[in-house]
Amino acid sequence: MISVMVVDDNPIVRAALNGYLQLCPEVSVSAQAADGREAVALARRYRPMVTLLDHRMPVADGLSVLGEMIAYTRVLVLTSDADPQLIAGMIRGGARGYLVHGAFDPPELHRAVLAVAAGHGWLSPVAAAVAAAAVREHAEHERAHRELAERRRLARSRFGLTRREQEVLAQLAQGLSNAAIAHRLMLTEKTVKNHLQHIFAKLGVASRTEAVVVWTGQR
Repeated sequence: MISVMVVDDNPIVRAALNGYLQLCPEVSVSAQAADGREAVALARRYRPMVTLLDHRMPVADGLSVLGEMIAYTRVLVLTSDADPQLIAGMIRGGARGYLVHGAFDPPELHRAVLAVAAGHGWLSPVAAAVAAAAVREHAEHERAHRELAERRRLARSRFGLTRREQEVLAQLAQGLSNAAIAHRLMLTEKTVKNHLQHIFAKLGVASRTEAVVVWTGQR
């Protein structure tokens, strides 16, 4: 038998879920909880194979107790909240699945519980779409970062800056003053000023702002 704990602050929802699960011959509801703190205590006591965990609850919400819950049980989030950040946070935090109220039926709940109990994942279409969008966004961010890094590398090699000039310019890009750059690189302010004059000449710019724009590959 697959032992399941139902965690939701709404007694009507708990009763409905319990009724659905009783239709599954492989499943037995071993505990029910109305808030996050109670859920952690019961998970530690009963060690259910799967926990259906709501998010919006009194005392402690689902996300705040997820890290403790996964030490004792596999978590299938079951909530009405389809917020992308919450879905991403739950998955990153160790939830094995995510279902959204109103977007699944009892047969899907059954399949989701079986999948999570077997160590697999289960995402409702809403959660899957959010997860896919997050993956695409991450990939696009990584690609943009690599392209920017390559532009910077080409710009640096093209201008022929010395290693020390690159160090000075890197500090300048962080918004540091000449005095702060001198302190960080253990130089005199006069030396920093001389380096900046050489940098401006090599980059073909006349100001600190222009130097940073060229150096970071923004033009």
